[in-house]
Amino acid sequence: MNTVTKSLDELCVNTLRTLSIDAVQQANSGHPGLPMGAAPMAYILWQRHLRHDPGDAKWADRDRFVLSAGHGSALLYSLLHLTGYSLSLDDVKHFRQWGSRTPGHPETFATVGVEATTGPLGQGAANSVGMALAERALAARFNRPDFTLVDHWTYALVSDGDLMEGVSAEAASLAGQLALGKLIWLYDSNDITLDGPASLSFSVEDVEARFRAYGWHVQRVNDGNRDLEGIDRALAEARGQAARPSLIMVKTTIGFGSPHKQGTCEAHGSPLGAEEVALAKRTLGWEGQQAFDIPADALAQFRLARARGAESHERWQATFDAYAIAHPDLAAEFKRRMSGELPADFAQRCDAELPTWDAGAGLATRDAGGKAENALAAFVPELIGGDADLSSSTKTSLTKEGALSAGQYGGRNVHFGVREHAMGSICNGLLYHGGLRAFASTFFVFADYMRPPVRLAALSHLPLICVWTHDSIAVGEDGPTHEPVEQLASLRAMPNLWVVRPADANETAQAWRFALESKRTPVALVLSRQKLPVLAGTKEHARVGVQRGAYVLADATGGAPQVILIATGSEVQLAVDAQKQLAAAGVRARVVSMPCCELFRSQDALYRESVLPSNLRARVAVEAGATFGWERFTGERGVIVGIDRYGASAPGEKNLLEFGFSVARVVEAAKSTLAANR
Repeated sequence: MNTVTKSLDELCVNTLRTLSIDAVQQANSGHPGLPMGAAPMAYILWQRHLRHDPGDAKWADRDRFVLSAGHGSALLYSLLHLTGYSLSLDDVKHFRQWGSRTPGHPETFATVGVEATTGPLGQGAANSVGMALAERALAARFNRPDFTLVDHWTYALVSDGDLMEGVSAEAASLAGQLALGKLIWLYDSNDITLDGPASLSFSVEDVEARFRAYGWHVQRVNDGNRDLEGIDRALAEARGQAARPSLIMVKTTIGFGSPHKQGTCEAHGSPLGAEEVALAKRTLGWEGQQAFDIPADALAQFRLARARGAESHERWQATFDAYAIAHPDLAAEFKRRMSGELPADFAQRCDAELPTWDAGAGLATRDAGGKAENALAAFVPELIGGDADLSSSTKTSLTKEGALSAGQYGGRNVHFGVREHAMGSICNGLLYHGGLRAFASTFFVFADYMRPPVRLAALSHLPLICVWTHDSIAVGEDGPTHEPVEQLASLRAMPNLWVVRPADANETAQAWRFALESKRTPVALVLSRQKLPVLAGTKEHARVGVQRGAYVLADATGGAPQVILIATGSEVQLAVDAQKQLAAAGVRARVVSMPCCELFRSQDALYRESVLPSNLRARVAVEAGATFGWERFTGERGVIVGIDRYGASAPGEKNLLEFGFSVARVVEAAKSTLAANR
C-alpha cells in the first residue's frame, strides 16, 4: 500500500474515533473506549469487505453487521453517517437524547442501518448466528445452479463481556455444529471490563482454544490499533473458510489515543472529559479541530461506500430480474417472504385446512398445537424453528420436513440442543434477517431461560413464536422444578407480548393462526401436557375469541348472569362444569374463556363491556398459576382461584385436586363473591 493511501486510512480511522468521542462528550454520557480501540477493525471491515448499500438499508442480499458490544453504539452511528446512510450529523450530535435516532444502545426500530437491537451482552453475537443460519436456509431454498440469489456474509463485533456471557457460548457451539462458514466474529480483546482489568474475572480461559474446540477457524491480530493490513488479511482468510465460522481475536487498547485513560476502565463507560478529549485529539493529530469536524478527504473516502453499494445492488438486481424470468414462482415467493407478508391465500387456506375438533374427545393442547403447526407449515414455507431437545414432548416437529444440519440447510427443523437462551436469540436473528418466521419451543418453566431474547423480541417488534408446553402443576411427578407457577403473571407484565393459553384444541389451532398473523408482536403459546376435553362452542367461536383475547363461551340461561367465571387453559373446563352445578342451585353464571388477557385489554370499551359488564362485580378468575394480575378483572369483591406457592411431585390430577382446582372450589368461590356483592 502506498504512503498516501496509508495516511488516508489512518485519517479515516481517527475520524471514527474523534466523531465518536465528540458524540459521547456532548451527551455527557456513553462509552468512548470501545470506539477508540475498535475503530481500525470497523473501518477495514466497512471499507474493504462489507457489501452493503447505504442508499437502501434493506437490500435483501446485503452483508449483515451486528455490533454485539452495543455499548459502543457511537462507533456504529459514526460509520452509518460517514458511509452515507440517512443518519445526519445532527442525529449524531443528538446522541442519547430524548427522541433521537441515536439512542444509547442500537435499536433496529430507531436507526436506519442497525441490524439488531443490542446492548445486553451476548445477544447480538447469538443474533448473528441466526442471521448466518437464515442466509444458508434461504440459499438452500432459492439458489439454483444457474442463479445465486442469496450469497452474503454476517459479521459481528464482540467484546470480552460478550464472550463471558453464556448465551454467546451456546450460540457459538451451535454455529460450529452447523458449520456456518459465512459467519465472522471480530473480537475486540482489550482486556478491560467496567470494574477494572479483565484479569479480575477473565484471564485463565483460553478463548482461542475454546473456539477451536467449537469447530471455529481462529486467528489473532496482535496490534489491532495500528495493523490495518493485518486485520485486512485476517478478514480475507476468514472469508476463505467455507465450512467453519471464524473468530478473529484483535488485541486492542481501550480508549486508544487518550493519554491518561487509554488501557483503563475509566475509558469504558464515561465521557473522557473536555480536557482529556482535547489531549486525545492532539495525540491523534486532531489538534485545533472543532467538535464534530470531519475532514473532507476522510468523508470522501467513506462515501465511496455509496457508489460501491449501489453498483453491487444493481448487479444483484440484474441477477434477480433474470431469475424472475427463469423461476417466476420462486422469485415471487422470495419477494413476498422478504417483505414479511404471508401467502395471499393464507386466510382461505387456514379456513380450509386448519384442523377443527367436535366437542367431546380429549386432546392435550400440545398435541393440537403440533397438528395445527404442521397444517400451517404446508402452505407457509417460511415457517422454521425447533426446540431445546424436546420435540417429542412439545410436539413441534414439522413431520414432513427434514432436519437442518451442517451442509443440509434446506431442512426446517432446527435441533437447538439444550440451549434455550441461544435458541431464543438465534430465532430473533432469523427474524432480523427476514424471509423466515421462527418458532422456538421448550417446557414452559424454562421460559425463564429464554426471557432476555423474548424481551428483546417484544422491544424490537419481532414476531417470534414461542411454544411453551407443560403449562402448570398438572405436569405432575416431575415436581416443582418443572411446574410453572409464576411464569404466566411474569410474562404478562412484559409490554408488547401476547401470552396465549388456549382452553382446548380449537382455541389452540386458532392461536397458532393468530401467531402467524402477528407482524410486530411476539406470541407465546402456552400449552398443556395433559389431555383436555374439546369444549362446546369453541369450534364455532374460537377464531374471533382468540383474536379478541376473551369471549363468552357459555352464557347464563333463564336470565341475565349473576356471576362471571373467567378462566384460561385447562381451567376453562372447571368453569363450565361449575356453571352447571350453579345452575342446578339456581345461580346463573356466565363462562368467559380468556386465552389472552393482554389482547382482551386492548379491545375497545364496547367489546370489553359486552364480555365483562362493569355493573356485574361478582366475578371469579380460575387459573393454575400465580394470582397476581387477576385483580384487574375480578375487582375488589371478586375471588381468584390460583396458586401462590410452588407445586409438588405427584400425579397431575392429584396436584390439581390438592391445590384446590376443583369444581367444588369454583362453585364455593362463586357463592362467596355473590354474597360479597349483595
